[in-house]
Amino acid sequence: MTTLLTILLTSLPSPVDSPAAPPIAWSFSASALEGDLVEVRMEASIDPGWHIYATVLPREDGPLPTVVRITPGADHDIRGGVHEPRPVEEMDPNFGMLVRHHSGTPRFSVTVVRRTASAFDLQGEVEYMMCNDKTCLPPVAMPFTLNIPASSK
Repeated sequence: MTTLLTILLTSLPSPVDSPAAPPIAWSFSASALEGDLVEVRMEASIDPGWHIYATVLPREDGPLPTVVRITPGADHDIRGGVHEPRPVEEMDPNFGMLVRHHSGTPRFSVTVVRRTASAFDLQGEVEYMMCNDKTCLPPVAMPFTLNIPASSK
């Protein structure tokens, strides 16, 4: 019995073998604004020492910018562009160039105009690239779906 228990315990993966949790978590929400407007919010919670890049970068030959995509639908239109907090602008040691980035808990938002009073699902994704002062992770596309409740009109 001891031998079987030893074999079982040694064949279990150790915490060192387990992949680390990503250094970012996203939350997605929507709230009604005045009239037929809906604000869609995408908030990142980024581990200390890491950052994601702004939606607009000074050059195209460096890191990838953060991109927010809202899937077109018959029940909504997009009004304007993506709103983001003011990014930090500094030299990036990984790329050897000036970049703009966010750390901490940046919130991005997009305004959507309803075309229907009925409830609908709104789909989209945030594509981003994360780096710290030594390395970068491959770009990731984080899909989301939000249920937009029926209009109270």
